[in-house]
Amino acid sequence: MAGTVFTRSCIVLCLLIHTALSQDCSQPCDCPAESPLCPVGTSLVLDGCSCCKVCARQAGEPCSFLEPCDHHKDLYCDYGVLSDTETGICMAQEGQTCDLGGVIYRSGETFQPSCKHHCVCMNGEIGCVPTCASNIRLPSPDCPYPRRVQIPGKCCEEWVCDQIPQEDTFQSAMAGRSIAYRELSGQDVQPESARDNCIVQTTDWSECSATCGMGVSSRVTNDNEQCQLERQTRMCMIRPCNAELEKDIKRGKKCVRTPKSQRGMRFELSGCQSVRLYKPKFCGVCTDGRCCTPHATVTAEVEFRCPEGDSFRKKMMFIKTCSCHHDCPRENDIFLASNSRRMIGDYDNDM
Repeated sequence: MAGTVFTRSCIVLCLLIHTALSQDCSQPCDCPAESPLCPVGTSLVLDGCSCCKVCARQAGEPCSFLEPCDHHKDLYCDYGVLSDTETGICMAQEGQTCDLGGVIYRSGETFQPSCKHHCVCMNGEIGCVPTCASNIRLPSPDCPYPRRVQIPGKCCEEWVCDQIPQEDTFQSAMAGRSIAYRELSGQDVQPESARDNCIVQTTDWSECSATCGMGVSSRVTNDNEQCQLERQTRMCMIRPCNAELEKDIKRGKKCVRTPKSQRGMRFELSGCQSVRLYKPKFCGVCTDGRCCTPHATVTAEVEFRCPEGDSFRKKMMFIKTCSCHHDCPRENDIFLASNSRRMIGDYDNDM
């Protein structure tokens, strides 16, 4: 009996020593000259020693100290699933599920609604990246009329070259005369921009998709060079979660309408933090059943920096004033932002 206990103790001690050695970060970094190419939708993160960049492990995949989970998707390495103390399984933090066309996805789960998009569910919000290249081929002498066509059996459209435009005979003749004129004149005639005759139309920003913490707001506009409708998004934060705003209500009042952060704070997004400190205004709370929502807002760019050293910019809503009213959303109806919550067709930006 004593020998069995001693043997098990030795095994546990050896495992602990091996784990400690595998997590030894005292050695100099020895990383490949080029960072690995990760699959679409997979983040490039630093290993446990903050030394080399590796492709983050995804939900359900094995993980370790040197092969961390994708923290941008709120994944963590659960070492209690496997008997191996060095290896765990990437699990998602508890968060809201996503509903796309009647299909429910867990927070942190990746999926492909079509062959042209790779998406991930992050606490009730869906983010997608295109899998098809969006390069534009300009006319050239050997390819005067490029156009995209759908190839049978292939997902993404491909470019083909036509010698004459896909128009009627009269327009083709006029195009030929135009090309001849450009060749004779020795200089290109600048085509008329679609923006010159564009009637700009822009919708209001939608309600924020979250009542507390970071959310998303969107609008549709054709204010671009192509005068084509596109969906624009911005990050938004109506109020911090777990904020005790009731204590800011003054005596004799029932609401605190637009409280302002007294201390500088950094916004957090997918494990990254804003470079600057901000003192934003938030929408408060009431004690008489009313709810407070943004009334006047502005949009500004915020720069975020990630633990891996990468940085990016995101448009973000900043609150100027809030209004308190009885037109409150029902439970689980996040400010009636159905366009953000249901996400029916929302992953497609080609409108």
